Amino acid sequence: MKSIRKVLSVTALTLAAALFAGCAAQSQAASEPAGESGGSFTDALGHTVTISRTVTAAACSSSLAELWQLAGGELAGVTSDVFEENRFEVPDTAVTIGSVKTPSVEDIIVLAPDIVLLSSDIADHSELYDTFTAAGLRTVFFGIETFDDYLKALDQCTDLTGHKELYAKNGTDIKGSIDSIIAKTTGKESPSVLYIRAYSTGAKAKASDTMTGQMLADLNCTNIADSSSELRAELSMEEIIRRDPDFIFVTTMGSDTEKALDTLEKNLTSNPAWAELTAVKNSRFRILPKDLFHYKPNARWNESYEMLYEILYENG
Repeated sequence: MKSIRKVLSVTALTLAAALFAGCAAQSQAASEPAGESGGSFTDALGHTVTISRTVTAAACSSSLAELWQLAGGELAGVTSDVFEENRFEVPDTAVTIGSVKTPSVEDIIVLAPDIVLLSSDIADHSELYDTFTAAGLRTVFFGIETFDDYLKALDQCTDLTGHKELYAKNGTDIKGSIDSIIAKTTGKESPSVLYIRAYSTGAKAKASDTMTGQMLADLNCTNIADSSSELRAELSMEEIIRRDPDFIFVTTMGSDTEKALDTLEKNLTSNPAWAELTAVKNSRFRILPKDLFHYKPNARWNESYEMLYEILYENG
């Protein structure tokens, strides 16, 4: 019965897309500024995106909304997390188009933006490509986990908006700052680190293939989870004690930070053995701020690197 409901739901969305396709295409044609095509690029899901002058976007996450504004674009619609997080300002005219997990297809089609910005890392987003295409809406998918990913996405967005000067201001200029920070680690001893993501339901050790994990790797750290499948599978106190990292970093996930930290304390940090870890005894156990290490830092990526460098090599 569950699979039948899913099929019916997808069919309904497709029919809705077809119904709105005519008016969406007409509205888009009226709102799209005049301009010649300037080539194309491939998005994070392998779709070809034609470069033409693009102004308004429906952004299906707060990070993508901020990215679009940094590229000089205008926001016609944003998901509810933009207002819940309240990390940056958006125009009063930007309407809510559902949540980051379940953006409203119907609202976006009626809004008829020049382009819809989606995340390749969210399964529900990738399933919307055919529906939006059938409705005559352009889409672009981004997968942003590292600063290089951000730089690529900003380059593509400024291609679309035509504001290439912002690629330097909010991209390559920041890269220079990050490169300088990384260069300062040359010749320094590599600190060992444990990086934990804390949820309201538990916690997991994360390797260097994550956003914060990659920053730590760039800063010459040895992530103990990289070489321990046991630690990645289960956040075992015994394994943490055995490896005894120099630093422990935590980012909280989800909207309830206090609940995530309470769960971490209950399951891990209240253990008497926790206080005997080198990182804890030396005050090298740090809860990292969400705006720089949970959400995509975007134009503040250099601040994330600088904060980690100071903890690791100056104030640690």
